[in-house]
Amino acid sequence: MSIAVVLPRALYPYARGSSTLVIDDPCSTVHEALSAVGKHWPGVLDRVMTEQGEVREHVNVFVGEDSIRFANGLATPVDDGDTIMIVAAVSGG
Repeated sequence: MSIAVVLPRALYPYARGSSTLVIDDPCSTVHEALSAVGKHWPGVLDRVMTEQGEVREHVNVFVGEDSIRFANGLATPVDDGDTIMIVAAVSGG
């Protein structure tokens, strides 16, 4: 099983310069995939998740083109070959 996790440029330094992480660990949900990211690249996970285990407020996570906020959150299922994209939210006035 292989899942790709695409990172925003701000997280490259925490992923040893990589823009895309490949997770080969068995994962059936976004939560499990992000936990695998944390196991291999803890600095990335620290910037995506809070200490309470929730996605940070200004971070959006997508499986394919679907935001997990409008799906099942961290329980959103992932399949072999899926791409998870982490996007920093942009806000301002």
